[in-house]
Amino acid sequence: MGMLIALAQASNLTMPLEQVKPGMKGKGKTVFLGGDIEEFDAEILGVITNNQPKRSIILARLSGRGLEDTGIIQGMSGSPVYIDGKLIGAVAYSFPFAKAPIAGITPIDEMLAIPEQPVPARPSAASVLPFRENLTLADLMGIHKESGDARPFRISEGQTMTPIGVPIMFGGFSPAVIEETRPLFTRSGFHPMNAGSSVQTAFPAPSVGTGLKEGDPVAVELVGGDLSAAAFGTVTYVDGERVLAFGHPLYNLGNVDLAMARANVLTVIPSLQNSFKLAALGDRLGRFSQDRTAGLLGELGKMPQTVPLEIRLYENSGQAREFKIDLANDRLLTPLLVNMTVASLLSSEQRSLGDLSFGLDGYVYLDNGASVHLEDLFSGNLDTAATGLSGLLTAVVYYLSNNEFETVGIHRISLTIRALEEAKFCTLERVWLDKYEVSAGERIQVKIYARALGGHGFSEEVAVEAPPLPAGSEFHLLIADAASVHQVEAIQYRVQDFVPRSLSQLLRMLNNLRKHNRIYFKMMASRPGLFVKGEEMPNLPPSMKALFASPRAAASAPTELTRSTLREYQLPIPYVFRGMASIPVKIKK
Repeated sequence: MGMLIALAQASNLTMPLEQVKPGMKGKGKTVFLGGDIEEFDAEILGVITNNQPKRSIILARLSGRGLEDTGIIQGMSGSPVYIDGKLIGAVAYSFPFAKAPIAGITPIDEMLAIPEQPVPARPSAASVLPFRENLTLADLMGIHKESGDARPFRISEGQTMTPIGVPIMFGGFSPAVIEETRPLFTRSGFHPMNAGSSVQTAFPAPSVGTGLKEGDPVAVELVGGDLSAAAFGTVTYVDGERVLAFGHPLYNLGNVDLAMARANVLTVIPSLQNSFKLAALGDRLGRFSQDRTAGLLGELGKMPQTVPLEIRLYENSGQAREFKIDLANDRLLTPLLVNMTVASLLSSEQRSLGDLSFGLDGYVYLDNGASVHLEDLFSGNLDTAATGLSGLLTAVVYYLSNNEFETVGIHRISLTIRALEEAKFCTLERVWLDKYEVSAGERIQVKIYARALGGHGFSEEVAVEAPPLPAGSEFHLLIADAASVHQVEAIQYRVQDFVPRSLSQLLRMLNNLRKHNRIYFKMMASRPGLFVKGEEMPNLPPSMKALFASPRAAASAPTELTRSTLREYQLPIPYVFRGMASIPVKIKK
């Protein structure tokens, strides 16, 4: 009903597509400098009807304000075009490398038809990637590639008409991170720039207020706070609190909850390839709720739900620096922005060459009251420590946001990171047991000898209890790092990739991720067991094993185990631990 009312109210201010004819001349509105809206000329060349099912594009030649030299400018997306004072649509498409400023205009009727009411939130589809403890930027770029190009291409007489590129300005981000993600953004039609979080200009920003006008620059704020990232376009139509902009999709995500902010155009940068507006981010005004083929729909005054990211970074000197950042809340964008943000902060605040270690202690809090605790140590050089830490957080955010069980929002992320300008590795040298033949339940003293980088040797001593096995049997005490334990379990369970079966199991897995700064102790014996739905059921009696393996009881085929895990311990140490040893121990007869 709300959409029908809006269409009726707009009917006197807009011109239907069937009334638009070749040869008509009109005026467009956009900002070329500062906050002043200026007019340019538009001559209608024709209409491409039914270009997509029930969708059309108006072709127009633009002129004035230097467009003859610059061509269609990135950042003009959404610029309204009027004939006889009536709005016909938004400048949204162009021909790459065209010598003349020929634009494709999205008809205003299609933009007004963007639905206002989002569909009820549902869990997202199953994760593209099997469960991993670390996701890199390359992994995320692969996910986005699998999702397909968000921007549809328009074909006309053998020439490709594409959505006008969107400038996206990064402030405070590492240039290396921006360059690494550039292929992803450019493939989606964005023009990424490292422009700084604020720019001084002699031209005043638009007057502070709560409203926007047709032709005003507008920003989709993806990252706010101590770092910033925003995509810039132009407002097409304003009806009270309702705002239409861009005339084409950003990512074509459908229902979204993205911040809508004011923008200030600093200048137009002419280019032989793509001229673009250089803009600065202004105050947040509301939110965009729809990212559709015909453009973006927003609402003034209603603020989005973002993901607050708080980072306290202790430098090598012990001095702490605090960062407060707001991230866009979206299942595809949030993991990418988390990775870019954390990697940028760590690589820019600390040296990226030479030995470096990061100790992490943090929480990811969910809207349902649950949380994931993250604690680990990362060490290396050439940004490997920063990449490892950001990859861990990225994996946690990705699997929470993309779980197929329940729609859960991330309420807040809080991280404490301690940096040291040294490598914190140690390698297992040998293991000593005070006895190699014991009674069931008897305590065994275990001494681990390790050597840190630089030749410093040290030892750790723990006591473990022998499992209750029959006399004359044998078990193996595995002492290993996280990666080695994972390899042993992959062989033991004969499972390489695992997908959680419930939200509670996913949370349990994320809270129990194996850590680099641990020595793991695993007691294993030749006892029958099962691996069912990602959980080991060790040392089962034959009757219980038959029950769980029954097709009536098992929703998925269990893996029969010939070796079961009897007990498992872990010992925290202030190093990244490397090494593995397996020691046989006999139970006395």
